[in-house]
Amino acid sequence: MSNAQAAPGKLLLNSKDHTLILIDFQSQMSFATKSIDAVMLRNNAALVAHAAAGFGASTILTTVAEKSFSGPMFDEVTAPFGGQAMLDRTTMNCWEDEAVIARVNEIGKNRIVLAGLWTSVCIVGPALSALDQGFEVYVIADACGDVSEEAHQRAMERMVQAGARPMTALQYLLELQRDWARAETYDLTTGIAKKFGGAYGLGIIYAKSMFGAQEGH
Repeated sequence: MSNAQAAPGKLLLNSKDHTLILIDFQSQMSFATKSIDAVMLRNNAALVAHAAAGFGASTILTTVAEKSFSGPMFDEVTAPFGGQAMLDRTTMNCWEDEAVIARVNEIGKNRIVLAGLWTSVCIVGPALSALDQGFEVYVIADACGDVSEEAHQRAMERMVQAGARPMTALQYLLELQRDWARAETYDLTTGIAKKFGGAYGLGIIYAKSMFGAQEGH
């Protein structure tokens, strides 16, 4: 019989155990994205970026052909990182880019979390490549998008079959917080949720405004 313990499972993420790679959140890539509404995509990407920056998770920002074709990364994704340099590529698979891999190795963490455009190309590529090299891979499914729902779903299935672990943007934020009694990041978490957390965020705004509610008390 197993002995239960009040401790988090080893498969849960924390802010210090992974590298988040945000890939190609650029105008040209978003124009053809049909699997998710553009407003929701930008909102979810911003939620992930603000969560990572706020909790201090190691983050790589990478673009493809920024100056010649795809345009700059979304402002709401880059803003929390205070001018951090983009790693611009020619490769569709960022895991084949020497500068990206040099940064991954410099950070030195075995867990990789991916989000970006498009799921079936620029997310599948690094996911399968990292898995092949012995990394653990998580994919934030609703902060990714593709040219069709079919393309996105088949890409997610392919990655999961290979061993990647799917999650959502809000799940990423709440998994980093995990305990409302963690006062040092409580306001950060609820603040991000209020701004980018959709109906959940509206609920927080209402509860705090109407009767001063606070989780963990």
